[in-house]
Amino acid sequence: MASREHGLIARAIELAFDVANGRNRTLSWLVPPCLFLFDALLCAVVIWKVPYTEIDWKAYMEQIEQYVAGERDYTVIKGGTGPLVYPAAHVYLYTMLYYITDKGKDIFLAQKLFAVLYMGTLALVMACYWRAKVPPYVFPLLILSKRLHSIFMLRCFNDCFAVFFLWLMIYLFQKRAWTLGTGAYTLGLGIKMSLLLVLPAVGVVLLLGRGFTGSLQSAAIIAQVQIALAVPFLRENAHGYLSRAFELSRQFFFKWTVNWRFVGEETFLSRPFALGLLAMHASVLLCFIANRWLKSTGKPWTAIVAPILQLSSPFSPREEARVSAQVTPGYVMSTILSANIVGLLFARSLHYQFYSYLAWSTPYLLWRSGAHPLVQYGLWGLQEWAWNVFPSTSVSSGIVVGVLATTVVLAAASREQARTSPSDPSHERKAA
Repeated sequence: MASREHGLIARAIELAFDVANGRNRTLSWLVPPCLFLFDALLCAVVIWKVPYTEIDWKAYMEQIEQYVAGERDYTVIKGGTGPLVYPAAHVYLYTMLYYITDKGKDIFLAQKLFAVLYMGTLALVMACYWRAKVPPYVFPLLILSKRLHSIFMLRCFNDCFAVFFLWLMIYLFQKRAWTLGTGAYTLGLGIKMSLLLVLPAVGVVLLLGRGFTGSLQSAAIIAQVQIALAVPFLRENAHGYLSRAFELSRQFFFKWTVNWRFVGEETFLSRPFALGLLAMHASVLLCFIANRWLKSTGKPWTAIVAPILQLSSPFSPREEARVSAQVTPGYVMSTILSANIVGLLFARSLHYQFYSYLAWSTPYLLWRSGAHPLVQYGLWGLQEWAWNVFPSTSVSSGIVVGVLATTVVLAAASREQARTSPSDPSHERKAA
C-alpha cells in the first residue's frame, strides 16, 4: 500500500513538472488562460478594496482642460505637477479619457478602464511569451506583481498605454506584420518618449526581418506619424513642442529616484555622473548590437554599417531572405527586451511607474539566459521587493540596479537561439 501511494505521488510530481515545463500538451496550454482569469479577479479585488492614490491623473486632466479650451503652445500648458512633457498622442488619448470620465471626475470609471487596459496588455504579453516558446512555469511571474497592478489601476499613468503599444509591436513583429508593428510602436512613442530606449532594437529587427528598403519605409512611417500627430502644436510653437515632448536634458529630482539613491544626491545631480551613464549605455548597447543582435547575419557589424551609411543594402537578395528567416519570435523578444533593460539600467533616474516597462521583461530574459528556475524566481522576488519600497532607500535602490545589471549580464551571456524547425511560427511567409 505504501509503495502504491509513493508511486502515485511520484507520478503526480512528474505530471506537475511536465505541465510546468510545457511537456504535457494536454494540460500545459491551460496554464496561461487560468492565470489570466485569476488575474482578472485579482484586478476586481484591487479596484474594489484598495484606495486610489492621486499622483498624476489630476495634473493630466488640468493640462487637457487647457488643450480643450484651445491652447496649443506646449510652453504654456501646465498642471499641478508641472508643465506638459509628453508627446501629442498623450494629449489626444487623455482628451478622450477626459470626456469619458466626466472631465476626469469619475475616477472609479477610469480605474475600470485601466483594468481593461491591463488585461489587454497581459493578454498580449502572454501571447508573445507563448509564441517565443516560454514554458508555463514562467507565466505566474507575469501576474504576481503588486507594483504593476498599482501602476495601472491605482495610479492611471500614461506609461500603461505606452507599454500596451510596446507589447502590441512585439506581437505584430513576431507575426511578421512589419507595417502594423511599426504603427503600434510610433503610437506608443507618441504617448511617451520612454520607448526611445528600444528604438535601436526596433531598427535592427526591421532591417533583418524586412530588409533594407522595408526598414527605410518603416522609419518614414515613424517620422510621418509623429509629425502628423504634432501638427497643431508645431504650428503654434515648434521649438516649444519639441523641447517639452522630447526633452533629453531634463533635470531629475533626487527625492523621486528609485535606482540611484545609493550614490548620494551630490553624485546623482552631477554632470559627470550623467555623462558616464550615457557613455556606458552606448557602449553596452553597441556590444549587444555587434555580439548578439547582428550575429545571426554571419557578417561583422562593420560590414553591415558601412553600406547602410552609403544608403545601400548590406545584404544580397539571397542573404536578405536567409537573414529574414532567422528573425524568429524568440529573436524579436530577446532583441527588443534586452534593449529595453539596458536602457533602464543606465537611465538617469527611474520613477515607480517605469516598472511597467520592466516587470514583464525580466521573466523572459532570465528564462532565456538559461538560469535555473530558482534563480529566476529569486531575482524576480528581489526586484519586486525593491520596487515596492517607498520611499526608496540605499538598499532598495542598490537591489534595483543590481538585479538590472545581473539581468543584462545574463542576457549578454545567454545561450544561442536554437535553430528553428519548419513548424516554428517564425517560418510564416514574410509580410509587408
